[in-house]
Amino acid sequence: MPTRNDIRNVAIVAHVDHGKTTLVDAMLKQAGAFAAHQHLDDRMMDSNDLEREKGITILAKNTAVKYHPKDGGAPITINIIDTPGHADFGGEVERGLSMVDAVVLLVDASEGPLPQTRFVLRKALTARLPVILCINKTDRPDARIDEVINETYDLFLDLDADEDQIEFPIVFACARDGVASLTKPENGTVPADSDNLEPFFSTILEHVPAPVYDEDAPLQAHVTNLDADNFLGRIALLRVEQGELRKGQTVAWIKRDGSIQNVRISELLMTEALTRKPAEVAGPGDICAVAGIGDIMIGETLADTENPIALPLITVDEPAISMTIGTNTSPLVGKGGSGKGADAKSGAKVDRKVTARQVKDRLDRELIGNVSLRVLETERPDAWEVQGRGELALAILIETMRREGFELTVGKPQVVTREINGKTHEPVERLTVDVPEEHMGAVTQLMGIRKGRMDNMSNHGSGWVRMEFVVPSRGLIGFRTEFLTNTRGTGIAHSIHEGYEPWFGTLTTRNNGSLVADRSGVVTAFAMTNLQERGVLFTDPGTEVYEGMIVGENSRSDDMDVNITKEKKLTNMRSSTADVAESIVPPRKLSLEQSLEFCREDECIEVTPETVRIRKVVLDAKERGRTASRAKKG
Repeated sequence: MPTRNDIRNVAIVAHVDHGKTTLVDAMLKQAGAFAAHQHLDDRMMDSNDLEREKGITILAKNTAVKYHPKDGGAPITINIIDTPGHADFGGEVERGLSMVDAVVLLVDASEGPLPQTRFVLRKALTARLPVILCINKTDRPDARIDEVINETYDLFLDLDADEDQIEFPIVFACARDGVASLTKPENGTVPADSDNLEPFFSTILEHVPAPVYDEDAPLQAHVTNLDADNFLGRIALLRVEQGELRKGQTVAWIKRDGSIQNVRISELLMTEALTRKPAEVAGPGDICAVAGIGDIMIGETLADTENPIALPLITVDEPAISMTIGTNTSPLVGKGGSGKGADAKSGAKVDRKVTARQVKDRLDRELIGNVSLRVLETERPDAWEVQGRGELALAILIETMRREGFELTVGKPQVVTREINGKTHEPVERLTVDVPEEHMGAVTQLMGIRKGRMDNMSNHGSGWVRMEFVVPSRGLIGFRTEFLTNTRGTGIAHSIHEGYEPWFGTLTTRNNGSLVADRSGVVTAFAMTNLQERGVLFTDPGTEVYEGMIVGENSRSDDMDVNITKEKKLTNMRSSTADVAESIVPPRKLSLEQSLEFCREDECIEVTPETVRIRKVVLDAKERGRTASRAKKG
């Protein structure tokens, strides 16, 4: 069959923070994608604000470089898909792999294969894609290149790779310095026999298959991603599998339900470096973008009008975590950060979105581009159950919505259970923990409380221990903060979905109760001074609070209603302690992710553009007391 030797399609997959985006940056620079005078940021592919803040890739993105072979041959276009390393964004990884013919597996020369490495590699092997192994960060002082290569071979065998897939080429790289080599360097050094990525480019050309097509086959193009443009409207990113796609052409649009509609391609765009440029034609193997189809969805097919043949729909893993997202129902709805004119202070008017219709429309829009998300109706008309792959994926969605001006009430994350052979099963995770030896006992005790069982433990002789646990997904909700506290910020933990096991029973993950405001008002320093010995406070003096809002964590296991708005009474009598200075312990500020971890079953989170507050689901203290007494009586 004919092949297109002028093009290669490859995805870069790896665990979080192993250097995918840095490697793509170096490839773009060395392929001459930018002019000499252009100012270039680090991690150019992480264009989203949240990606830059968190230092992770959230959305799969594609770029293209024109590589000029050293032998003087014709330039070759290398289409590169930069995929997320976090398993919570598995839908993005699966879409990325559907566009390419091979993958570059990036592994840290010190950390070696980690849970997300297993996750992305499993997806690539299932898709029968050839693999190029790239050992990155060879210059790390604690690099252990030989052991990491052996661990990677073990991982391939563990995932039932066939002989062709195990016979992979190995490239050694320092992506930060833009250097790659086929010769193994000494541990802790940059490859010395090269000063650029030329060996990496030549390995891609040699081992990534060129797209194969049938000259007589009708048009088939697969929609793998969606984007939007202020002038062109919705843009569909797709890979042309067979035939040619031309600007102005009329094609058959095969929808998810099987219906077919003829549409016209009003604009055809091809990617060069980080920009899309107009094109006239896209052939087999090309990754392009088309405009002019308003309601097109991911997984659908553009085909020949006379002989429309659909390509298989993109399938993703089932959701494991759910949470309820609804409109803001607190007394401070629409009032800003402090509850009193925060908008006036900032000098900018925030376009607040507080109605159920606005929230539902936004969730429906998210479903268009996020294939791993599901939105289900609940008993209430102003709240919906949103299911996703993990806690982080749902937290990113909420953070994005609050930055767009939405005010939300978010429930505690729950697991999505399954009925198997008449018994309830819940999702379990494989957790890999790297900790210094002295914290091993604390981590083992922490996992014991969460009903995790240890599967494996290894000591590299460097003072660090790696432990693997199988633990219910419920047990990892609220785990990260406590884990970092117990390991004094030194521990590293990563998890991946492992499957379903019978219900583990009751889990107690938070021992301390909450300090709950018993009335509305403004927090005073006097009240905080008296309350800080009761637990850890979350609020600053001057913050507006309301009845039922959680203002701190109790030092005991039960909840306590407190008056945090109490003022010091002024009298004309001199006090013997009047001149004693009282100091306030700085309050603990919880981020959105930490608030989701802290939340209990009877609590929820109020999210606004300015602030995140934790509150009781039932605000009235008397009503909460009646509910508790009824629950005790059964």
